[in-house]
Amino acid sequence: MTGSTIALARHLDSSGLPSQAPPTPTYDHPNFRRTEPGAYGSTIFRFTRFTGSEPEPQAPLGPYQDKGLTYDQQVGIRQQYEAARVLWSHARLRRDAAPALRSAAPLWMAWRAAEQHLSDTFAAFWETDDHRWRAQLLRLVDAEDEARTAADAWDEIARHLAQLVDAQLTVAGYDEALPLETVAADIGLDITDWHIDALSAYTHRMWGAPAPVRRRADRQIETQRTRLTQVDQMHSTSGRRSDTTTNCD
Repeated sequence: MTGSTIALARHLDSSGLPSQAPPTPTYDHPNFRRTEPGAYGSTIFRFTRFTGSEPEPQAPLGPYQDKGLTYDQQVGIRQQYEAARVLWSHARLRRDAAPALRSAAPLWMAWRAAEQHLSDTFAAFWETDDHRWRAQLLRLVDAEDEARTAADAWDEIARHLAQLVDAQLTVAGYDEALPLETVAADIGLDITDWHIDALSAYTHRMWGAPAPVRRRADRQIETQRTRLTQVDQMHSTSGRRSDTTTNCD
């Protein structure tokens, strides 16, 4: 009987089973989906949505040791991870900043109200009779304490928000910054007049120096007290002159 042969799709190894080709290593980020050509010869990287809870994307070392990859392929993988880091940093900022911004909103309103109350209490001296100045001074002291407390509360939450912003910049760089105003707008908040300084304003202060909004409150208090001191000095001088005139008569 004449033997027959069957063509195999793959060669048999020593075990008599089809041999398996070595797996092709993949260096893509788990969220990566595809690339598309962009404007001016650029490349657009498409990913599934990041939540910010994923591990921070880090480019693997494998591509640089893989002799099967061309230089352009290695560069493409590096750029892919750079894009992933930007998107991840945006997602993490949105995740962490949203609840902090919601908590900050009433604190900013409380500070602005305390600041206005401080100004109004000082302005009331213009309408206060001389014999009622002591009572108005007590009201001013209370307003000063309220302003300091509100300023300190605001600076604390502002420092936390500044830390979140700084963390995003550390990962993605200033060119890929996600403005905190954009994050706030996405949850229905307008923070254009909020005083949130760079992180260094809260962490690189001289010992004992106040934080930004507390410094603002202290300056207003100092200005108002200086004015009251001037008025008191003028009143005292006027009183001494009046006594002198009376004695001469």
